Amino acid sequence: MAELANCTRCGTVFVRTQRDVCQSCYQEEENAFQTVYQFLRKRENREATMQEIEEATGVEEALITKFVKEGRLRPSDFPKLAYPCERCGAGIVNGKLCSDCSEALKSDLQRHESQKGQGLDGKNSPNRVFYTSSQTKK
Repeated sequence: MAELANCTRCGTVFVRTQRDVCQSCYQEEENAFQTVYQFLRKRENREATMQEIEEATGVEEALITKFVKEGRLRPSDFPKLAYPCERCGAGIVNGKLCSDCSEALKSDLQRHESQKGQGLDGKNSPNRVFYTSSQTKK
């Protein structure tokens, strides 16, 4: 179902169907995609890095990253096309986190789950809450 939304690029109000940008910004993105794709189709440019593509085409890195995340530009076709991990900034070609950050997050979650039922002294104890009052009886 269509709903009113603000364009994430220019802020104008539009009827949102599937995209998060208005029609004019969508056309700009499509033109930028064609520019990037035409650049990468040339054999000598297929191993260009994100920064090299940005410099050569004038298309901002965030938009190129969006094309990769949407699957429109595949790292299997363009091997040096990587974008930064959202936690540490290392280059990745899929997802939001690199494998190191993903493993660190998993181990943190496992450690948290194992400590969930333990008290402050580190020993297993039921989760009991004690309430005290600062008022004195008269």
